[in-house]
Amino acid sequence: MSDHQVTKFTLLVTGNPASQQSASTAYQFCSAALKAGHKVSGVFFYLDGVLTASNLISPATDEVDLPDLWANLAKKYQFPLEVCVSASLRRGIVNQQEAEQLALSNYNLKSPFVLSGLGQLAELSANCDRLVQF
Repeated sequence: MSDHQVTKFTLLVTGNPASQQSASTAYQFCSAALKAGHKVSGVFFYLDGVLTASNLISPATDEVDLPDLWANLAKKYQFPLEVCVSASLRRGIVNQQEAEQLALSNYNLKSPFVLSGLGQLAELSANCDRLVQF
């Protein structure tokens, strides 16, 4: 990385992981940026992008498992996977705390994804050089 500057990215993922290429492209971009020595402040999942955080996604054996790929990448490079709580609740993605508060019998937010608000997206945006939306 001596010949160019390190860029700090925040990614905004809005695409459905099961039906839109943008969700997979976001992961590929993030992985390539990190391997090139750049930094990632965090990834914020919004709109249908929140479906990526479901622990109940079970792709066919010949398909990529985007939730697992994101989880492993975030653990390896130590960046947060933030999931919009409002968009998640509308799409049936809840953590244990929300499930208890709403008297739901189950929860399905995959670790290390965490529910957060749009304020967290603003904070991630303020602490990066580039915000890239997928």
